[in-house]
Amino acid sequence: MFQENQFGTQQGGATASLWLADSLKNPSRAVDRPLDWRARLKDWAEDVDLVPDLGQRVGSLTWFRGLATCLGLCATALYLSPGFQPVPGAPEPLMEQAQFDEVRSQMITPLAMGADSGHRMGSTDAVQPLRQTPERPRIELNAQIGSSDTLPRALSRAGVSANDVATVNALVGGDMSGGAKAGTRLDIVLGRRASRDRPRPLDHLAFRARLDLGVEINRVGGVLQVKRIPIRVDDTPLRIQGVVGDSVYNSARAAGAPPKAVQAFLRVIAQQMDLGSIHAGDRYDIVTEYRRAETGDVEVGDLLYAGLRRSRGKSIDMLKWTTGGRTEWFEASGVGERRGVLTQPVAGRISSGYGQRRHPILGYTRMHAGVDFAARYGSPIYAVTDGRVSFAGRHGGHGNYVRLEHGGGLATGYGHMSRIAAVSGQRVRRGQVIGYVGSTGLSTGPHLHYELYRNGRTVNPLSVTFTTTSQLAGRDLANFRARLAQLKGLRPGLRESFAQTASAAPAAAGI
Repeated sequence: MFQENQFGTQQGGATASLWLADSLKNPSRAVDRPLDWRARLKDWAEDVDLVPDLGQRVGSLTWFRGLATCLGLCATALYLSPGFQPVPGAPEPLMEQAQFDEVRSQMITPLAMGADSGHRMGSTDAVQPLRQTPERPRIELNAQIGSSDTLPRALSRAGVSANDVATVNALVGGDMSGGAKAGTRLDIVLGRRASRDRPRPLDHLAFRARLDLGVEINRVGGVLQVKRIPIRVDDTPLRIQGVVGDSVYNSARAAGAPPKAVQAFLRVIAQQMDLGSIHAGDRYDIVTEYRRAETGDVEVGDLLYAGLRRSRGKSIDMLKWTTGGRTEWFEASGVGERRGVLTQPVAGRISSGYGQRRHPILGYTRMHAGVDFAARYGSPIYAVTDGRVSFAGRHGGHGNYVRLEHGGGLATGYGHMSRIAAVSGQRVRRGQVIGYVGSTGLSTGPHLHYELYRNGRTVNPLSVTFTTTSQLAGRDLANFRARLAQLKGLRPGLRESFAQTASAAPAAAGI
């Protein structure tokens, strides 16, 4: 409000000039004369600080003066405030019934209410609702069989009645060995139903029952009839050859080998050598089961042959062959060898090793002629390798006990079983269940006492690794070599036609 002039006669130069000019403009400054009340009020206001800092000199007269100023300003603001009452406004006019019907017709309503939208008038009382809305004469659906799914379940989800599902299953159940394949597409047509309380009848169903068979089911004269459509399939095995680059897997996949076949190939080769010793420039040879339909669909089966020609080291020729009811991998010479045969008879940890120990029940030190595996009660016990059951029953401190003879002077024993699953004289195979973990005999808890005998005397079971070797001979060896020559004589890649190797399933009319 007021501005104090700090210039006086003491300043020289430009400062003195400014003071002199101001004095000439205001003569009252130059000549002292009695001040009126306005001048005195002005001087008082210049000397008094009405808005001091309330954070300093708290409790002084100046502080209370500033507090009074602040309270006075706040009171003045509250007094002059307009208040908090609502401001009245004019209400919107109500819509007439015709306007409301038009707005309602333009709204996007839910599907349950018809989902009508657009600029049109709503219905009036002159419109009578239908007692029964017309239905579509037929419904066309596309369904798909999922993983771990079945054909009847997929049809039921699509709305096919239980009677039609049972009829379809009876007509085509025998055409699908092992059930419907996951991903099979179902083309379904449901017809008009007789009444609203009955399901729609199945009029048409088409799907791929097998790679070599298509199926169509149609309702003729009120009865479902099946039509089987054979599809030509080439069963020639697929042979892929190539040179190893940065890795066997990447090179084989780049050459067109299916992932399943490459993985099986690596597993077979890994049993014969270290995969890290395969170098760039080595040649791989893969033969796998491969079925190709004339429609372009394919099925990749098991690996049949695995070969590796190495620039340094021994080459590998392995053929999958079945002999004596068992399928194994054999070398080209007819020698088969399985490594890493099961050596732990139960899934559990070793709780006591082989050797001298203090018996937990008898209380004195004696020879522990086996290895104890701590496992849950009832866990299955497996034969560590092929053999014949020479004893199965109660056997003193062993409780329920099974002994297997494996030939060559080797035998194994399994004690403290809760239940025996083998009989004396029975022949068992590697991995076959012969009993279950228990605590019979001299035992303080559920576990398996496993023993290994060599020429009738116990040895440490952990010191022996079973390796089973098979040798083909005679007619079996001749057939093996003929099959090996046949696979190695295949031309790499796919065949271009179905002229000679296509197999067709005969067509049959169903009821």
